[in-house]
Amino acid sequence: MTKTLLSLGHGFSAQALAKELLPQGWRVIGTTRKEEKAYSFRKTGVEPLMWPCDLTDHLKGVTHVLTSAGPDAEGDPILRTARAAIEQAKDQFEWVGYLSTTGVYGDRDGGWVDEETNLDPATVRGQRRVLAEREWLDIPDLPVHVFRLAGIYGPGRGPFAKLRKGVAQRVIKKNQVFSRIHVHDIAQVLAASIASPHPGRIYNVCDDDPQPPEVVIVYAAKLLGMEPPPAVSFEEAVMSPMARTFYSDSKRVRNDRIKQELGVSLKYPDFKSALQAMLDEENGVG
Repeated sequence: MTKTLLSLGHGFSAQALAKELLPQGWRVIGTTRKEEKAYSFRKTGVEPLMWPCDLTDHLKGVTHVLTSAGPDAEGDPILRTARAAIEQAKDQFEWVGYLSTTGVYGDRDGGWVDEETNLDPATVRGQRRVLAEREWLDIPDLPVHVFRLAGIYGPGRGPFAKLRKGVAQRVIKKNQVFSRIHVHDIAQVLAASIASPHPGRIYNVCDDDPQPPEVVIVYAAKLLGMEPPPAVSFEEAVMSPMARTFYSDSKRVRNDRIKQELGVSLKYPDFKSALQAMLDEENGVG
């Protein structure tokens, strides 16, 4: 029987997972609101599904579900429109994944958190994620797995792109530290969970090397042979309100569970190896 993944909100991370699954003979369906994205999906082998729609007509044969859509003020947008269809089809699902964020832990002043740490989100966005996680986990007999993603980067997304566009900033804020994850490692964590489901389980998805943001920018600039942008204090930095909220949290995230339970060996355990590999790939090295 062909395995079929329905990817609700088929974005950066979900597209990386599709690249893992399609060569294995999977069928992947991805939702989008934009025709141009539907066209790009087709070129990669993903079947586009225009959203919003009545999922009842599209769940036939679906064995796995991944949802990446972020919650809004009214809750999870998928469950708001498709809860009944999902609950009706739940017996056919072998695995359901919900992509959340490490923002649910809130600010820890640079301290460590793991999956058992009490949730204390510092932002409205984090608070909404906590509620959305619970919405999914509370659906009876739905084999949900929650993945709390750290800061995501990968090809076309990260410090190289910002430096080349001239929009990178070396923002300095005392005791500020972030955890990160390369999109390819997100994909392999999801694939490992699909291969070994543990319904109701929560996983932190991050690398082994949390670092202050300015350290990453300086190293990326060095790899590109560029001068790093001048240092600027957090208070003086020009940022969008959204970007500024990311600095509300300072913490280090533990990832032992993905290694011990899922057997994951990170391809990019630290930002230096990841950035060098990204640059090598751009230059056709390796």
